[in-house]
Amino acid sequence: MKKEVKKVVLAYSGGLDTSVILKWLQDEYNCEVVTFTADIGQGEEVEPARQKALELGIKPENIFIDDLREEFVRDYVFPMFRANAIYEGEYLLGTSIARPLIAKRQVEIAHITGADGVSHGATGKGNDQVRFEMGYLGQDGTLTIIAPWREWDLNSREKLLAYAEEHGIKIEKKGKKSPYSMDANLLHISYEGGILEDPSAEPEESMWLWTTSPENAPDKPEYIELGYQNGDPVTLNGKSLSPATMLEELNRLGGKHGIGRVDIVENRYVGMKARGCYETPGGTIMLKAHRAIESITLDREEAHLKDEMMPKYAKLIYNGFWFAPEREMLQAAIDKTQKFVNGTVRLKLYRGAIYVVGRSSEQSLFSAEYSTFEEDEVYNQKDAEGFIRLNALRFIIEGKNRKKA
Repeated sequence: MKKEVKKVVLAYSGGLDTSVILKWLQDEYNCEVVTFTADIGQGEEVEPARQKALELGIKPENIFIDDLREEFVRDYVFPMFRANAIYEGEYLLGTSIARPLIAKRQVEIAHITGADGVSHGATGKGNDQVRFEMGYLGQDGTLTIIAPWREWDLNSREKLLAYAEEHGIKIEKKGKKSPYSMDANLLHISYEGGILEDPSAEPEESMWLWTTSPENAPDKPEYIELGYQNGDPVTLNGKSLSPATMLEELNRLGGKHGIGRVDIVENRYVGMKARGCYETPGGTIMLKAHRAIESITLDREEAHLKDEMMPKYAKLIYNGFWFAPEREMLQAAIDKTQKFVNGTVRLKLYRGAIYVVGRSSEQSLFSAEYSTFEEDEVYNQKDAEGFIRLNALRFIIEGKNRKKA
């Protein structure tokens, strides 16, 4: 039985799916619809969504189009990269990290407009339904959540197109439709479906949109220098950049040199395995550089404990728990470690690879005086004997007892 809803805030792109959802909400729930379109660097014009919404009868005051690029990188991407977060060894969480921001803003708009419901276009098979709805519930548990893909029978593109034609919804055709389901933001672009549903099939080169093939990348390496402050990259080649501009420029550099492609089969939170391809050029550079600056500024046990926490942190983001207290607890611990993660990292970009060629910091814990292979006056090598024997003491005792047994 459908809940009665008076006004719903819809995450709206202006494409086929969300345009059909908009009309479907009006008809099925007989409610007022507020559209929200977020610019998080997906590379498409967002203003056309305003005209589409107007054509579908949405009041001008109920159309929200927000530029969230700086907030996205500053408050979501950068905190995640302070943790060196990576899911199942390869995925840099590009889609996962965008959903909580969109959900948060949807709830804010619901409060502004007096809406009592929120809606999204995620399917009932994917992770995004969980991420959106955990975000909604984490902000306001009183809002009614409408997930059309779990209610209607419009479960194919053909049915969606037929519904659009029947209800006079204009769908712009921009040349040949991609065979892939794609999602993009400033951090990455993803590809699913089509031939990728066969895990043994190699992706077509034409699929990749952001990165040059490593085989065709420049045959000359490019050196860059990233400056870090409290664990975040703040300068590129000596020039201060805003968070969003930093990521845009690193995407350009990484894409030019064929950096950031991955092809993985991941374990979705809802239970199935899914094959996806991702391009994350700027993020791949940031991960390499951040680990390099941490290598000289973090204490050994601090760094090791942080690495042990990372898989849990990454899993929380992947599964939609950005607003959970345990994620915030881990974030507080991670951010505490970043106080002295300051300095510069020099990188060489070349044909799909990133090489760390230098790192320096005024807070560096690296001591050439102690670690040199040459003669020194600060380290007594004889001390190592007692250190080793004390660490091996339990083995010695165990060995004696085993011989008796």
